Amino acid sequence: MTAQLFTPVELGGVTLPNRIVVSPMCQYSAVDGSAQPWHQVHYGMLAMSGAGLLCLEATHVEREGRITQGCLGLYSDENEAALKPVIDWIRGWMPGVKLGVQLAHAGRKASAQRPWKGGGPLTQADAPDLPWTTFGPSALAYDPEKKWHTPVALDTVGLKRVKEAFVAAAERSLRLGFDVVELHGAHGYCLNQFLSPLSNHRTDQYGGTAEKRRRFPLEVFEAVRRMWPAEKALGVRLSAVEWVEGGITLEDTIETCRQLKELGCDFVDVSSGGNAPGQKLSVGPGYQVPFSARIRKATGIKTWAVGLITEPQQAENIIAAGEADCTAHARPFLLDPRWAWNAARTLGVETPPLPLPAARGTTILPFKPEAAMARAAE
Repeated sequence: MTAQLFTPVELGGVTLPNRIVVSPMCQYSAVDGSAQPWHQVHYGMLAMSGAGLLCLEATHVEREGRITQGCLGLYSDENEAALKPVIDWIRGWMPGVKLGVQLAHAGRKASAQRPWKGGGPLTQADAPDLPWTTFGPSALAYDPEKKWHTPVALDTVGLKRVKEAFVAAAERSLRLGFDVVELHGAHGYCLNQFLSPLSNHRTDQYGGTAEKRRRFPLEVFEAVRRMWPAEKALGVRLSAVEWVEGGITLEDTIETCRQLKELGCDFVDVSSGGNAPGQKLSVGPGYQVPFSARIRKATGIKTWAVGLITEPQQAENIIAAGEADCTAHARPFLLDPRWAWNAARTLGVETPPLPLPAARGTTILPFKPEAAMARAAE
């Protein structure tokens, strides 16, 4: 019997050959949003991982919406031109690989320092033109005690600008040939900030009740859905809960997912937290999987489970139990860029051929790890 992890799955009009997703992972290595040689090396490596889908890092729809100075963007012609060779290289050598991109706006958590420089808010000590102006649903700093910037509350013009920026970035994603777009509505970034009563204190049609708080994220999704082709896939990453009293509850998120499904959402990538510095959570293997399972059962929408899913059998059990339609992995692929190939071997699945184009004169054969290791030992 074939392992369920290695069965195909439909996401909208896209068929993934297996249910393993390389999760978006920020690289903080772009220049004004534009990809660099690092991105070609990094994503070229991950494209050969054997995963059903490779999803690029949080790619920002506005310059002001970047988390850090090094974050990838699709807000300019230069950004699009810089990313094109990366995608073209992958398509040229591995035409069967499915590619996704996570479109994001950091909101009040923008203008931050790179993690290896300590994280936290940028200051004028970092550069004379820093920090930059940040925006959010309300003029509430992420963490006043650590002197995070107080954002400018988005007015009518600002809301329109951000929505149009998501659509424009999706249009660039379409021109670049991505198969999947994921809108980032988790981890305390802009769309998550609107959903949460902790960060959204508006008194207009975009704040107050849960229904009003989800209005702007739903409007953004609907606007992108109108232009994103049906034969491709469009989904959303959500923080199911905030791990803080008074924050978003699982029932809130289930209702958001019901409404997203009605608008044509193909999947939800189920994460949690990130919007409140005082969050209290107990982290362990698969700690967010129950949220994915509940959302999937309650709404019928397809879900990705993510968070400390590190072992092949663990991922297989999640899929086999119907707790998610895909498992998404980040650190496991950094530790082992061939995680999916090794998972197939562990689960007794015949590994598929390496997706190299025959037009290049390459003989395409199934990858046999044991044979490769034997040759290396000779």
